[in-house]
Amino acid sequence: MATPVIMPRQGNSVESCIITEWFVKKGQEVAEGDVLFSYETDKAAFEEESKVSGTVLELFFEEGDDVPVLTNVCVIGEQGEDITPFVPEGAQIDNTEQQEGANASSDSAENQTVKEIEVPDTIEPQHEQIALKTDGEIFISPRARNLAEKIGADIRYADPTGPNQRIIERDIRKLQQEGLLVTPGAKEAYKNLDQSIKGLGLGGRITTSDLNKSVVAESKPVEVASGVKDEVEYEEVKLSNIRKVIARTMHSSLSEMAQLTLNTSFDATEIINLRKKLKANAEKMGLTNITLNDILLYAVSRVLLMHKAINAHFTGETIRYFSNVHMGVAVDTERGLMVPTLFNANKKSLNDIAIETKELAQACQKGTINPDYLQGGTFTVTNLGALGIESFTPVINPPQTAILGVNTTEQRIREVDGTIQSYTAMSLSLTFDHRAVDGAPAARFLKDLTQALENFNVLLAK
Repeated sequence: MATPVIMPRQGNSVESCIITEWFVKKGQEVAEGDVLFSYETDKAAFEEESKVSGTVLELFFEEGDDVPVLTNVCVIGEQGEDITPFVPEGAQIDNTEQQEGANASSDSAENQTVKEIEVPDTIEPQHEQIALKTDGEIFISPRARNLAEKIGADIRYADPTGPNQRIIERDIRKLQQEGLLVTPGAKEAYKNLDQSIKGLGLGGRITTSDLNKSVVAESKPVEVASGVKDEVEYEEVKLSNIRKVIARTMHSSLSEMAQLTLNTSFDATEIINLRKKLKANAEKMGLTNITLNDILLYAVSRVLLMHKAINAHFTGETIRYFSNVHMGVAVDTERGLMVPTLFNANKKSLNDIAIETKELAQACQKGTINPDYLQGGTFTVTNLGALGIESFTPVINPPQTAILGVNTTEQRIREVDGTIQSYTAMSLSLTFDHRAVDGAPAARFLKDLTQALENFNVLLAK
């Protein structure tokens, strides 16, 4: 029995996903658990595994296509099974064999005076030698135009065999056999081309990737001072959806907010010593690996409740103050920066924060994070200390009003009762939106936070 594979809904806020890569082909045998395709939302990437074993009967979409969630993406079953009930609206499929008989009769009815054209099994594409027609020069029957729209055929290359040089359905079928097809996502950009390019998609379809490669291939050599031509060497990579979202968010943040950064430091001796004790006794006490970053998140979650303007959203007309702390934790991944949310962090123990933060980070790095966990944050912490950064200006995630940057530790000296002592200091960078928060309240938050970290054992006792 044929089984459709749907585009999963990754989170309640996701309406569609883009297919990034197919790992199977039509006619290929697959087993339960085999990876069929990868896909991404605007924030995360995923892979879809087969739930059944069988033959891939049809792939309904191309790489790069934006597919609504819960839409049939492909069908798995036994050879010869009818897939008609599973074909989604607008899908591009090769159903030439199923419609061969019907096509012959419909073409005869449409043009009884034209003799049938015999098309050999193997056709060498001829469209490179045919001059492109403009829309005003094309005469096409409604049936042929509908078919061309459905399969993505370029009617400019059609060789009309109907009356008065009219393109009919069999002419479109010939284009389909020649492989001059275009995916829906590439159609608009392809219309502007004045030359043919080779499609590497399913059935020879031209995809957005093919168009991008064509642009790179057309780059011309540049003249150098000596008059000798040299090729421009570079790699041009299409932006992922995640990178586009990061770009839009960061640009919007910097262009619309009045951002200001305050820097301070504190004596990290107490939290460093505590971390050593926790690590040494973790197995005995049933604790996870608690890091300095986990300790910082715990302290921030408690101190934020005393500074409501820092734990808020600025909407332009109102400020939304939150009763609980939903902590955004910046995570570096191969696909770009992701900020999962640790909901109700102020109600979690230090060990709970350590466990959940690591789970969220791993899900981001693997590309399996639920998009619902990538929104709803009220404040964000980003840590570059492990990379040796002494100070930086973190950029706020709108509509949040502030973000805390955690920097590296360094050895400093100070005078205590007339003697010089060394100690380990850690610095913090707080960026805040001056539209919602003034400098003094932001400075008070930093002061309370550093005091809490210097006296962390007392904070734990509360």
